[in-house]
Amino acid sequence: MSPTQFLASLRSEKHYANQIVHLEHLAPRAAKYARLEKSLHPALQDALKQIGIEKFFSHQAHAINAAREGYDVVVATSTSSGKTLCYNIPVLEAILAEPHSRALYLFPTKALAQDQLRALDELTSVLETNKQIVFDTYDGDTKREARTKLRKRGNIILTNPDMLSLGILPNHSMWADFIANLKYIVIDEAHVYRGVFGSQVACVLRRLRRICEYYSANPQFIFCSATIANPGEHVHRLSGRRAKVIAEDGAPRGQREFALWNPPFIDKTRTTRRSANSEAAHLFSELVREKMRNITFVRARKLAELVLLYARDNLKRTAPELVDKVKSYRAGYLADERRAIERDLFSGKLLGVTATNALELGIDVGHLDATVVVGFPGTIASLWQQVGRSGRGTRDALSILVGMDDPLNQFFMRHPEALFAKPVEHALIYPDNPYILEKHLPCAAYELPLTNSDEELFGPGFVEAMIRLERSGTLDYRNEQWYFHGLGYPAEKVNIRSVSDQIVSLVDTKHNFKTIEEIEATTAMQRCYEGAIYLHQGESYLITKLDLEAGAAYCKPVDVDFYTEVRENGETRILKALREREVGNTLAYYGDVRVTEQIVGYRRKRQFTEEVLATIDLDYPPQLFDTKAVWWDISEDLRLEIVRAGCDFAGALHAAEHACIGLLPLFAMCDRWDIGGLSILLHPDTGKPQIFIYDGFPGGIGITEKAFALLESLWTATLDTIEQCPCEFGCPSCVQSPKCGNNNEPLDKKGAVMLLRGLLGKR
Repeated sequence: MSPTQFLASLRSEKHYANQIVHLEHLAPRAAKYARLEKSLHPALQDALKQIGIEKFFSHQAHAINAAREGYDVVVATSTSSGKTLCYNIPVLEAILAEPHSRALYLFPTKALAQDQLRALDELTSVLETNKQIVFDTYDGDTKREARTKLRKRGNIILTNPDMLSLGILPNHSMWADFIANLKYIVIDEAHVYRGVFGSQVACVLRRLRRICEYYSANPQFIFCSATIANPGEHVHRLSGRRAKVIAEDGAPRGQREFALWNPPFIDKTRTTRRSANSEAAHLFSELVREKMRNITFVRARKLAELVLLYARDNLKRTAPELVDKVKSYRAGYLADERRAIERDLFSGKLLGVTATNALELGIDVGHLDATVVVGFPGTIASLWQQVGRSGRGTRDALSILVGMDDPLNQFFMRHPEALFAKPVEHALIYPDNPYILEKHLPCAAYELPLTNSDEELFGPGFVEAMIRLERSGTLDYRNEQWYFHGLGYPAEKVNIRSVSDQIVSLVDTKHNFKTIEEIEATTAMQRCYEGAIYLHQGESYLITKLDLEAGAAYCKPVDVDFYTEVRENGETRILKALREREVGNTLAYYGDVRVTEQIVGYRRKRQFTEEVLATIDLDYPPQLFDTKAVWWDISEDLRLEIVRAGCDFAGALHAAEHACIGLLPLFAMCDRWDIGGLSILLHPDTGKPQIFIYDGFPGGIGITEKAFALLESLWTATLDTIEQCPCEFGCPSCVQSPKCGNNNEPLDKKGAVMLLRGLLGKR
C-alpha cells in the first residue's frame, strides 16, 4: 500500500476525527553529482566500484576535496546522505599513501561505532592492496590483548568521547606513536554534542589538541552533523577550530508524505485531547496490518513497551498472525538483543518496532516504509533524524508526527511551515563554563602541566576556574606551571555526560539492595523525590526514600499505570547584568543570576490519558546555584492597560513565562526541562515586574544567551501559540506548565496576549 492510499484508508475509518491537520508532500529529489579535483588511489577506486559506488554526490565530492586541501570540514546534510564516505575516503587515502597514518573516529554511542565498523569493513574487505589496514573499536568492551594491538598497530580506532577522556588521554604516553602519526579526527553525529554533554566533549577535544601538539601532530577534523542552523559556529565551539561548511545535500530522495496528526479534543471546553500514545498505538497497528514496515518513536522507555502492548492486543483481535512481527527497542536491552532486533528489522523479519531515540542515530536498519514520531522529539534535527529512518534512497515514504498537548507541539500543529522550512535551531554549548572547566583542567594538568598559554585554548572561564582550583589545593603552581596535586588520576571521577561530581545511587531494596543506576546529585531531587515513579530499563520503580547525605535513593519495582511530574517553586536574584538591549517596546537583559529552587510536590498522571490522579505536597530544602538568565522589563503603562482590561496582571506574567519557556526549544537545541523561569510582580533587585528565563545548569550552557539574541522571535512565536489555541482560559497546549509548583495558578490567557502584544508594539 502506498503512503497516499494508507492515509486515505485512515480518513475513511469510522472513528476518524479529522486528526490529519496538515499534509506536506515532499517531492522526490534527483541526485546531484560532482567530481573530485584529482583521481583517487587506484586500489580505493576499484574497491568503491566493487560495492557499487562509481561517482560521488556533490556534498561528498566537496567534502573530500576540502579535506584533501587541508581544511577542517563539517558536513551537515540529511540522514542517509552518505556522510560516512566523506571521512572514510580521505582517511583511507592517507593510509594508502602513508601506512603509518592514523585516524581517530569518535561516535556518541558504542552501538553507532559498531555499525560504522561494519561499513568500514565492507569497504576495506574489497580493497586490493598489500598494505594491511588495521582498525577496530576501542571501548569498555574491548579485550585487553586487543587494546594493546590497536595502540601499537591500529590505523583507525573507533571509540567514544568517554573512552577518550578516561582511557586514552590520561595514558597518552602509551599512545605516543599513534598520536604522533594522527592525521584525522572524525567527529560523527556532531549535533548530538550540545548542552552539558557537548560542553564537556569540547573540553575533552581541547585536552586532545594539547596532547597532539605535545607529540608534534596537527590532525585535521572532519565533522558530520544533522542539518542544524549553525554547523560552522557549533563545531568551532566544539573543537576551537574553524571548519569549512558543506551543507548543500546532493543525495537523492524519494517522495514523502508527511502528516501532522493532532489527537482530537475529548471535552466540550476544548482543553483536553485524546492521548497521543493511544493514537500512536492505533497508527502502529494499522501500518503493520498493511505490511508497511515502520519504526514508531516514543519519548520514554516505558512508552515503547506500552505502545507495543496496546498494538499487540489490537493485532491479536484483528491479525493474530502478525503479533510476533512487532517488537520494542530501547536502551536497557543487552547489546546482543539490540543487535538481533536491528538484524530482524534490516532483513524484513519484523514489520514494526516501537523505539526510543536509541534508534535515532545512523544505525542501518535497512529499508522502511514509514516512521511515526509520538510528540516532537525536542529538536527539528532529531525529528528529521527519526523521519529519515524510512524511505532511504529513492523509495517513497510516509511520516506521521503525532502532536502532544504542550505549547511546542501545538505550535507545530498550527504552524507546519516551521517544520518544513530550514531548521531554525542553534546547537548550543558553553565549553568555557567555569564549573565544567573545574572538572577538566585537573585532567589536563595531570596529562601535561598547564601554563598561561592554555587560557587561549580553554577560553575566558580559564582564569576563574584556575583560581578556584589553586585555592582548593587541586592544582599546585611551581616553575610557572600548574601541576595536578592529588592521588589517582582525575579523569576517572569525571562523567562527561553529567554536570555534577557527586552521584546518587539508585538502590533496589527488593533485590538485595542492589545499585541499579547512578544519577548526578544536582538532579536527584527532581527525579528521585519520595513517591516518584522512576523508569529504569523500561521498568517502573517507586522511590521510597531519598537520602542525599548517604548518596542513595531507595526504590522498589512496581507495576503501575501512572507516572509522576515534579512541582517546583523558585527565586531568582540578579548578580550582574552583562548585556542589555532594546527589544520591541522594552529593555531586555542578559547576565548572571543566583537561582533558588525548591521541590514542593508532584502529580500522579495516568499513562496514555494524562489524567491527574493525585497532587501530593513535599517539603524539601531549597537548592542554590549560579547561572545565566535573560529577563526583561514591563512598563507601568503596559501594566495599567492589562489591569484596566480586567485581567489579572500576575496571571498574565505567569502565563507568558510558561509559554515562552515552552517555545524556547524552537530556537535552541534544548529540552523544556533544561530551563527554568520566574515571573514576579515586584522584583527586589529592580523594583519592577519581571519575567526571567534561566539555564537550568550551574554556569549556564548558552541557552538563554541565544534567547537574548532571538527574543523578538520567541515572543512572536509565543503570542501566536497563545492566540491560536482554541481554549478559553488556558490549557496545557498554551500556558499551563507541567513543572509549575503553584498548580498553574494564577494564569490569565487574555492578559498574556495583551502583555506580549505590548512588548512587541502590536497594541
